[in-house]
Amino acid sequence: MTTHAPDQLAVADTLSALLGDSTTEPRPDTQLEALTLAVAADLPVLLWGEPGIGKSAALNRLAEALDLPLTTVIASVHEPSDFSGLPVVGDDPAVQGVPMAPPDWAVRLVQAGRGLLFLDELSTAPPAVQAALLRLVLERRVGALRLPPGVRIVAAANPRSSAADGWELSPPLANRFVHLQWAHDHEVVVRGLGGTWPRAALPRLDPDRLPAAVDFARRAVCGLLATRPTLVHRLPSGETRRGGAWPSPRSWDMTLRLVAFAHAAGSSRDVLSLLVRGTVGDGPGLELLASVDRMELPDPETLLADPAAADLPERGDLRQAVLDGVVAAVRERLDRARWDAAWALLVRALDTGAPDLVVVPATTLASLRRDDWDVPAAIERLAGAVSVSRRADRAAERVAAKVRR
Repeated sequence: MTTHAPDQLAVADTLSALLGDSTTEPRPDTQLEALTLAVAADLPVLLWGEPGIGKSAALNRLAEALDLPLTTVIASVHEPSDFSGLPVVGDDPAVQGVPMAPPDWAVRLVQAGRGLLFLDELSTAPPAVQAALLRLVLERRVGALRLPPGVRIVAAANPRSSAADGWELSPPLANRFVHLQWAHDHEVVVRGLGGTWPRAALPRLDPDRLPAAVDFARRAVCGLLATRPTLVHRLPSGETRRGGAWPSPRSWDMTLRLVAFAHAAGSSRDVLSLLVRGTVGDGPGLELLASVDRMELPDPETLLADPAAADLPERGDLRQAVLDGVVAAVRERLDRARWDAAWALLVRALDTGAPDLVVVPATTLASLRRDDWDVPAAIERLAGAVSVSRRADRAAERVAAKVRR
């Protein structure tokens, strides 16, 4: 019996459907978490990555996970009027004016009241189209329509070197986005091709932390800009860098929003790093991260009040800063009880971290001793670490001297 071609096509469709079946699993994914946090903050996001890296697939999974209808618009195949609207002449233009009719995809988004607008191939859109996109990205307006608050905007672009007839993004348009570099993870790809992809989920914001998150974000951003006024606005000189993240009052406002959301969600430093560097650029972003780190350091007075319960940072640079701050606090208001408490704190640091971090604070603290103060027993425990560190330093100096010769 001969099988007809339509039957074979039906079987082929069944096989294709089986290949398309997949599930999701909770899996730590820094770039996906950064994307969902920016979407939750209602900020336009631009994913940068080479062709075929999975940007579009990630957006599809995000829309499914958030239960948002996905509307994809290929920016490069549209005219400027598709975003600014087409003039429609009525019965009496002198009285009624000439309204700008929006495209059908914008009407569908307004009717739905919510959705994920995906502007794909943004780097292949010519300058005239990019100019028309400015109002859409910033004001959420298309022609005479305003997109409802439930619509989020995400775009994707390939670097100019790998984009077909690519253009650099104009600085006004680039400065309206949170720029995320999208890269593939080998394990994620292997698991995904096997039928299991990471699960995208909106961050869980703690209602009790919202006022504190706003205060924290304002102190972080305003504190940095108060001491570094040149960072408020810095337009890069190169055309390529102007098409990425750079600091301006607009992008700092976006950064403040992201810091607040990340703080309320308890996001990791890696996620916050992607977001702030993707909004104001690497240099200003790293300065802000350093400022945030200092804000989150424990108060030296709290540590001196109860050294046994001190919770010291794991990162070496932060732990060193905390110990130096404790010694500085003791020097500022020196008495025997505080001096002894500082020694107890250094012993705790020795027991819970790298010994070399206590060398400088211990040496400085020892120099503050008054003649009538007994040497604390803690010094004996620290003496070994100081001695080993100094021998290591001298050995390193000898090796360096041999290399120079």
